[in-house]
Amino acid sequence: MALAARLWRFLPARRAPGPRPSAGAAGGRGGGGPGPGRGPEVMGNPGAFQRSLMFSALSYLGFETYQLLSPAAVVHAAAKGFRVEEILQQADYLYESGETEKLYQLLTEYKESEDAELLWRLARASRDLAQLGGTSAAEKKALVYEALGYAQRALEKDHASSAAHKWCAICISDVGDYEGIKAKIANAYVIKEHFEKAIELNPKDATSIHLMGIWCYTFAEMPWYQRRIANMLFAAPPSSTYEEALRYFQKAEQVDPNFYSKNLLLLGKTYLKLQNKKLAAFWLLKAKDYPARTEEDKQTQREAAQLLTEFNSRN
Repeated sequence: MALAARLWRFLPARRAPGPRPSAGAAGGRGGGGPGPGRGPEVMGNPGAFQRSLMFSALSYLGFETYQLLSPAAVVHAAAKGFRVEEILQQADYLYESGETEKLYQLLTEYKESEDAELLWRLARASRDLAQLGGTSAAEKKALVYEALGYAQRALEKDHASSAAHKWCAICISDVGDYEGIKAKIANAYVIKEHFEKAIELNPKDATSIHLMGIWCYTFAEMPWYQRRIANMLFAAPPSSTYEEALRYFQKAEQVDPNFYSKNLLLLGKTYLKLQNKKLAAFWLLKAKDYPARTEEDKQTQREAAQLLTEFNSRN
């Protein structure tokens, strides 16, 4: 299975009402995740390279402003001389509302911006648009590369932006789907570095921590034939352990308890890999009972229930 697809198959198909945001990961200036009622910010097709993964509620003034503006006025806000902060507020409102196309239209008006906060949001919006069901294969590829360009520019403008590092990692993995296995394996090192930097800059972002856990889990369970290919291509191919993955999933849960159904599921699956049946059953049960707000939550519930059934039949 392709590395990118393997790494991101855990994450949701599109934004919908979901778990609350990670504590301390508010999107405002310097954030990078969903707001109240949203699932983790890194959304994608379950069969493709997916994530993460939290933004503050729109201010009263921003909300009132948005309500008074027509969609056309929002899209052409630049002509009205809106300040960047006001554009970011409107962008966050559209993101929170799941208005992917409108968000992309709004932000592409400012694609020449030098503001890192705007650029990483544009990377996110481009990627979200690529993941929509109605997007053609050719459009998706173009949007994936476009998203990476915006994320890289955001990082150039502000290397201390946790969100820019996170979105660079996500977009690099997406691009790997089009560049072959050697590029994917080489990119894995870069992806890890960006996630680690994102966590260093914002240790309260549960989504980045969770994604780092997925990176570790993916390489811990890499099939032997993929390891063989990696060993042929690189002197020191990426590697990890289930113990390392577990530490990240545990840390994400400590930072923001119950923030994401998939984190609960992966805690259970990792404990299964480590032969800790008691804790595996505990976390799988939590995943099965997690309030389903999205289709992805429902899929998580089904997988957890199936694993519990198999677990109980063997014990």
